[in-house]
Amino acid sequence: MPATFFLIFFLFMVASQSTWFPNYPHYPHLFSAQERFRNRGDRLSKPLIGDSGRIYACSEDMLLAFENNGSIAWLLPLGFECNVSKAPVHGGRGKIYLIAENRVLQINIMKIGTSEPAVQVLFDPGPGQRGDEIVGIAVSTLCSSVIINVKNRGLFAYLMRGQLLWSVGPVIDQYGYRQGCWKNVSDCYFASAPVIDQCEASVYISNTEGELYSLSIRSPQFKWIQDLSSFDKLYTITPGNNGLLYITVPVKSLILALDVSSGNILWQTSIGQLSSAESSPVVDSYGWVTIGSLDGFLYSFSPTGTLKKFPKAAVLDSVIQFSIFLDCSGYAVYFCQTEMEEKVIHMNDQYAHVSAMKPKSSIFTLIVPSTSKTYWSESNHGPFLSSLSQSDLQNFVVDEGMLLAFVTASKIGNQLSCRSKALKLASSCSQGTRKRQSVYTGNRSSIFLLLLLESIILVVLAVVVRFCCVFWRKKKLQDQDLGRFLEKRRSLQLKKKAFDRTITELEHKATEEAVATEKTMEELGKLVRERQGIERKLSTTYSLGRDERVSNPKSVLPLYTGRTCYSFQRAKKGSVTIFHTLSNTSSEGSSGEIEYVSDSEVEEEPVVKGKAKAAIEDESSSNDEQLGRKYQRSPSEPASRSKGYTESLFVEQESGEENSQDEGKGVKTVPTSSRSIWLKRRTFSSLN
Repeated sequence: MPATFFLIFFLFMVASQSTWFPNYPHYPHLFSAQERFRNRGDRLSKPLIGDSGRIYACSEDMLLAFENNGSIAWLLPLGFECNVSKAPVHGGRGKIYLIAENRVLQINIMKIGTSEPAVQVLFDPGPGQRGDEIVGIAVSTLCSSVIINVKNRGLFAYLMRGQLLWSVGPVIDQYGYRQGCWKNVSDCYFASAPVIDQCEASVYISNTEGELYSLSIRSPQFKWIQDLSSFDKLYTITPGNNGLLYITVPVKSLILALDVSSGNILWQTSIGQLSSAESSPVVDSYGWVTIGSLDGFLYSFSPTGTLKKFPKAAVLDSVIQFSIFLDCSGYAVYFCQTEMEEKVIHMNDQYAHVSAMKPKSSIFTLIVPSTSKTYWSESNHGPFLSSLSQSDLQNFVVDEGMLLAFVTASKIGNQLSCRSKALKLASSCSQGTRKRQSVYTGNRSSIFLLLLLESIILVVLAVVVRFCCVFWRKKKLQDQDLGRFLEKRRSLQLKKKAFDRTITELEHKATEEAVATEKTMEELGKLVRERQGIERKLSTTYSLGRDERVSNPKSVLPLYTGRTCYSFQRAKKGSVTIFHTLSNTSSEGSSGEIEYVSDSEVEEEPVVKGKAKAAIEDESSSNDEQLGRKYQRSPSEPASRSKGYTESLFVEQESGEENSQDEGKGVKTVPTSSRSIWLKRRTFSSLN
């Protein structure tokens, strides 16, 4: 019975072990690892602040995850000794990348405590090539790529799944020219850790000759190469993710701002002395780049190069020797200012060296560079920093830089709202939107006149091109002289104008005389026909348009076809057209039929032909006395042959004037005074 009880108790302990130690997936190794690190004072690598607020660092062959209060969350054996000079890199989706024994390891935090392996070797140069040092790595979460720089071998791009995308060396032949390592080819290689501009999807790296490269993260082609060896061959690269790339030259204490699209230097400025050759600034979401100096000041520059220094008062015995951290909002920075017992600055013609000894105290500060507002400041004797010294961190060698990472992860004194990496990246990338610059500079009136002149030139060129295209398409000009063609066209235009003048004169003459004779109308018809022939030539053979035959336009006057036609204007008051059809048969006191219609009716009603013409001729043989009166059928006229209808002629007169009719000549005389005339047409139809 006791044995059964102890067996059940043992199984219960095994089943509930994850509940007892929720933060230690490898709890069998936990106590041994703690015992191994206890009181040894092992060194931790540069820290990585995760999204959850945990801090990741490696020591020897262990990856440690610390809570922000300094306690160990879990330990993970790597199987390889890590490089403590390189900080782990966050890869997104619970992945961390680090360099261990010249290999690149991929750690999947989500697989810790499961049956699947959490550590995977992403890159291994091989047994015969392990002497090639891995200089640095960079991770693009948007492109799911890992960029690795291997000394003397080149740059390698891997997918997070392990597939090789591309590789490239410092020298390539592109567009028929050698690019890269212009001064020294034999001993030239990539010397810096690669950095990635997430907004531009570009990779930046430098070689041993001081040349800076820009590559696309998707292909091994160089965008541009900028030679910065005039400043120094050794410098650090910081992507701004705002359209700018910042270069820090520690030896000369300079910061350069480069345009990411061309590599041109936009501005450069001096700062205080830096603590190490690896000192690099941080860039906040407002685009301000901030870095600390050994002179005790914090230097912050706007995207245009405007300088702010913190604190404003002189600090004689203080230094800022550790890297600063960006807070979770992306707008503020944490930095540590250390007060020394003694500080000496050595100056020469080119450089300045700072010597300091015996640190007394440190002050941790949270500040927003763009607004110069300080949110929090506390010395290392404060309650929070004192509690860190009593945590698991006491088993390791911890400097102010590591303590600053824990202060940043704990968000001490931070009143700003935290934002995700996507929001911070979007805010930072929006700073890189380039403003449109005007091409024209100077006086507004001069710019307007220049634009007007350009518009006129464009219109003239368009007309000339159109003119040339038209003549190029004309088949009739292929075997002719252009000069003779234009001369003939000009001659036809002059003839047309002459005919127009003559026709106009005859029309005015007929209007003034109020009666148009048959001779005059014949002459008008002849002139109209000749003018129409000229118009046809101008619109077809001698046209400047396409070689298409256009339909004949309506003539102003009808052609003479054997029927007398009178058309004239009446003193701008109206127009009257008189059609006089000659009859082949004679009748009592009448030689024809006269019909008055308006000009609009002339255009709408065509000349009658066929049966209508026969009916009119038959009607013209009747008595003219029936004209103007209501028609009455004669008793002797057969009802079965034909029937006719006529309506009265109405004339509206002005000033008491009346129409007069010359019955002997059969001509209707129209007074020149203004009046309106309507004639209801007489219609005949045959019943046969």
